[in-house]
Amino acid sequence: PDYVLDSTFDLFVELGASDEQTDFEVVYCSALKKVSGPSPDELEDNLKAVLDCILTLPKPKVKIDGKLQMMVSNVDYDEFKGRLGIGRILSGEVRSKSEITVCHPEKDPRKQRISEVFAFNNLGKASVDFASAGDLVMFAGVELFDIGDTIADTSAPTPLPPIAVEEPTVRMSFSVNTTEFAGREGKYVTSRNLRDRLMKELEKNVAMRVENTDSADTFIVCGRGPLHLTILIETMRREGFEFLVGPPDVIYKTIDGEQCEPFETVDIEVQEEYMGGVVDLLGRRKGLMTDMGSCNAEGMCSVTYAIPTRGLLGVRSAILTATRGTAIMTTTFAGYQPYAGDLPKKDQGSLLAYETGKVTTYGVEAAQDRGKLFVKPGEEIYKNQIVGLHQRPGNLNINVCKTKALTNFRASGKDNDKNVQGFVNLSLDDCIEYIGQGELVELTPESIRMLVKVTKKQK
Repeated sequence: PDYVLDSTFDLFVELGASDEQTDFEVVYCSALKKVSGPSPDELEDNLKAVLDCILTLPKPKVKIDGKLQMMVSNVDYDEFKGRLGIGRILSGEVRSKSEITVCHPEKDPRKQRISEVFAFNNLGKASVDFASAGDLVMFAGVELFDIGDTIADTSAPTPLPPIAVEEPTVRMSFSVNTTEFAGREGKYVTSRNLRDRLMKELEKNVAMRVENTDSADTFIVCGRGPLHLTILIETMRREGFEFLVGPPDVIYKTIDGEQCEPFETVDIEVQEEYMGGVVDLLGRRKGLMTDMGSCNAEGMCSVTYAIPTRGLLGVRSAILTATRGTAIMTTTFAGYQPYAGDLPKKDQGSLLAYETGKVTTYGVEAAQDRGKLFVKPGEEIYKNQIVGLHQRPGNLNINVCKTKALTNFRASGKDNDKNVQGFVNLSLDDCIEYIGQGELVELTPESIRMLVKVTKKQK
């Protein structure tokens, strides 16, 4: 508890908190054990101490009798009601089927009509006739609005100071599946299906951007990081979509004539014995250490780095490997800074399938000395699919579909898999981190495969 309290105090100081804010009240609790209390030695079997502390906090300042003012702080989407806005009413009241004005300091005011108002109730929401200042509500019927807009009274449309949505920092390509196994497992496989789904995502995913390319089958999707886009990819895969995605790439900007790139603040908690490996790994990726805390009683040390976003691509699995899965890593966007320089290239290549077919035990036994394999006997693969990690730089074509020639002197039990070594199971996150330039990930509702992109000239 003392370590967490000291870390919280340090965070308040780093954020520039006042003396009054740093003198905060402390409540010790565990939601898992359902206990709370003013000290670790005075815990009760309820969360009353936490709730009592919340009731003592300053109440929000609102104007009950003023003109309507509500800041749109979030958006949602419903198949039947369309786009939904979410915000807290700071002044006045809002009613269903009433006219309002959507205003912004940098936009022209637009008159709209709210068709329905919802109030949040526990984990759900219920339709209400009206809501007053201080209430957190959701509204439907307004078509043209964004986060940061103000819902105001038509007689006095006064906009509030707007809030800004963070710009995307990473982009990936989404394209139609063109592999040999295209159309086998997916329900939605055409470019029209892919485009409609991405446009629908824009209705509620405000931090995402979609751009067209020269090809009608490929779209550039920009997000707040690889995790942001990976969540969308996994959601689409479970919905029945079948498509290809390219490697993540950062979005550069030119600021004052200098090329800049996005940076992240990385906080890592790791055992002291693995600290050296983490420091070496982040240092090779242009990371700059900004803080190192002392180790606690359990031997966990904390370290903070400022590192380019492109240096974080693929680093999570490397850190977990270096620390045997004990590291805890969190990242925060730190803004754009000057280009940090080139990063080291991958020191290991990929093992590529030599031909299309079914993986055999005989082929695996012959190929496993070349590196770590991602496929098992019995799986169907196609030519140029990434089937393993090469132990040396550069790609290597291997034939894992090779069958053993039959002879009259074959002994029974000779083709068992006792000589087959372990295989590497890659998740979606692992595949996104693994691929580089010229490589793609194939997503279907049932399978995740990696492949090398083949140009028309190579074909």
